[in-house]
Parts: sequence; structure tokens; C-alpha cells
Amino acid sequence: MRRLALFPLLLLACPAEAACDLKGIRLEERIAEKTELREAANKQTVRDLRTLRDAAIVLDAYKYGAECERLVEIVRALAANPEKAIEQGGDTDEEKAESVEETREPKAPPAAAGSDKDPAKPR
Repeated sequence: MRRLALFPLLLLACPAEAACDLKGIRLEERIAEKTELREAANKQTVRDLRTLRDAAIVLDAYKYGAECERLVEIVRALAANPEKAIEQGGDTDEEKAESVEETREPKAPPAAAGSDKDPAKPR
């Protein structure tokens, strides 16, 4: 009986893990508020911020709450100080950009050794 009386206290001591505060980012509102982020020259910075927000959504979906919260903090900090975000994101190395772009391209699986024939066709 005493254990049952302690159970509610145990529940209060161990609250359920809070979900990542994705709505709290308010990224689109922050973009609308900051004139620097609406300038054509800073489109890449805005794309980067949206990509980071989308990554936080994916982390939350896969139950990586702590990582999601950290990414939310980063997006908030960058959106709150667009001058710093623009300055930090100003990498114009074309070779690096091409390399990154290549890694984004989906790769076809390697062909199986000795499989010249279509496996879907009967023999």
C-alpha cells in the first residue's frame, strides 16, 4: 500500500521528456521581420536557416529530442542576428560547393557481379 502512495510522487519527479519546441523557432516570422534576410543577396542564408529548421523536424520525428533542441537553439541564434549569420555563411569556395552538391545526389546501388541479365526476366 505504501508503494502505491509513492507512485504519484515518482511520476512528478520523472516528467515525460518534453518535445522539441519546433513552433517556437518562428523562422518565417523572423525572416519577415529582418530586412537583411529579405535581401536578394542573402537568399542562401535563408535557405540554410530553413534547411536547419527542417533538419530539426527530422530529428524530432526520430525522437532525438536533445539534438533537435540544440538545432532549434542554433536556428534561433542565427535568425536573431542575421548580420552574423550572413557573415559566417559567406563561404564562396566553388570547389567546396560542387563537392557538397555531389554528396547530395542520390547514388545508384552498385551492380551485382556477373549479373549481365535482367533479374526480372525468366531464364
